[in-house]
Amino acid sequence: MSVSPDAWSSWKKFTGARIALGRTGGSLPTREWLDFSLAHARAQDAVHLSLDVSSIQRQLDQISEPHLCVRSTARDRTDYLQYPDHGRTLHPDDFQHLTKLRRNDTPYDVVVIIADGLSAPAANLHAVPLLSRLLPRLRNAGWTNTPIIIAEQARVALQDDIGHALNTRLSLILLGERPGLSSPDSLGAYLTYNPQRGRHDAERNCVSNIRPEGLPISEAASTLEYLLINAHARRITGIHLKDDRNLNASPSPPTPIVLSTGESKRSSPDEKSG
Repeated sequence: MSVSPDAWSSWKKFTGARIALGRTGGSLPTREWLDFSLAHARAQDAVHLSLDVSSIQRQLDQISEPHLCVRSTARDRTDYLQYPDHGRTLHPDDFQHLTKLRRNDTPYDVVVIIADGLSAPAANLHAVPLLSRLLPRLRNAGWTNTPIIIAEQARVALQDDIGHALNTRLSLILLGERPGLSSPDSLGAYLTYNPQRGRHDAERNCVSNIRPEGLPISEAASTLEYLLINAHARRITGIHLKDDRNLNASPSPPTPIVLSTGESKRSSPDEKSG
């Protein structure tokens, strides 16, 4: 049976969402059904796959970034998924180890954490390429950072325990976001000023959907640089800190209007032609 296309098929070029799939009789075309099943399987796999720690370590070695590994109190992936709070708390042994690295006199400016979250493939693929663009910019601005922390079975709030243990002004965690049917490898970046246990989501900023088909890594690095520097200067993150670069941009100069006399004047918003 032939496929009957939708009248709005031309819209598909503007989105990765499943629209204008067509019909075969009263059902979806076989190709679209198989594509959906594959996307669903990839999303499920992303949730259950483990962080490729060895690969991330090799990538960090290639860009000469020191690093160390920690874990949450979640025993395994099943425990992590069934009891979310276990992924928000640092294992006591690792907490004690990190406190030995803290600087009480001059705190580190930032600790950066690479974590699995709900999509380990996102961290495996995109975290180190993002840091290779971001960290040199921060160092050029005079920032100091701890070794990169690689955290297994981690949720966003684990950045609070890690930042508190190391005594850092800011914590930045890069972790896989909940996978969608068109985005199983979406990386999220969350930053928190003065990380302490008990921080809530309104005290964080998030840069979301970092991946080639979403927010490109180069743009994500620029956004994070702007937010981190402003968070450091203003000592805030969360609802009071915005990416307002476009709002602060200078307006374009008015366009000259050429008059019949050969003179020119500047147009104003309340002038009308005719």
